[in-house]
Amino acid sequence: MRIVVGLGNPGRRYQGTRHNVGFAVADEVAGRAGAPFESGRAETLAARFGRGDAAVLVAKPLTMMNLSGSAVAGLAGFYKVDPASILVVADDVNLPLGRLRIRAAGSAGGHNGLRSIIDCLGTEGFPRLRVGVGRGDPRRGLADHVLARFDGDERDEVDRAVARAADAVETFLAAGIEAAMNRHNRAEDPASS
Repeated sequence: MRIVVGLGNPGRRYQGTRHNVGFAVADEVAGRAGAPFESGRAETLAARFGRGDAAVLVAKPLTMMNLSGSAVAGLAGFYKVDPASILVVADDVNLPLGRLRIRAAGSAGGHNGLRSIIDCLGTEGFPRLRVGVGRGDPRRGLADHVLARFDGDERDEVDRAVARAADAVETFLAAGIEAAMNRHNRAEDPASS
């Protein structure tokens, strides 16, 4: 089994915010597979598809973003899944809007949700897919930026990024992390999207 975890904050207040782009990617992946979300283990909503070794669990933690680690560690423990088989999808303010970056492992890079997962799993050795949400106006607080909804002129780029991120997840599931990195880490030309 492999697990795909989209990070975000639960509740209507946070729907459509920059911090919830991981939830949007999880929704897209599950939607493409025709797998509905239901209450899952370890404080999550989960959608499941595939069978046997090809089984995939797409999860959205119901904890707040900064406490995502307990849900991810709970899933890993319950399903006995190695961290290398858990792909975490998160927003990244250090990447330009719409840019994707996939890595097999790494630090939290200032992301509190990833830091929580690292702390709870006890390793940085899990794949992650970061979706660029941009930094925004440097005079604006970072928390205000990530908890804000995308501007109207950003919406099309975000929708394309979510679709490309779902493509990257599918590549990871079908061919592994190396193939996903090789295919999806290149800079996207906005004119070709």
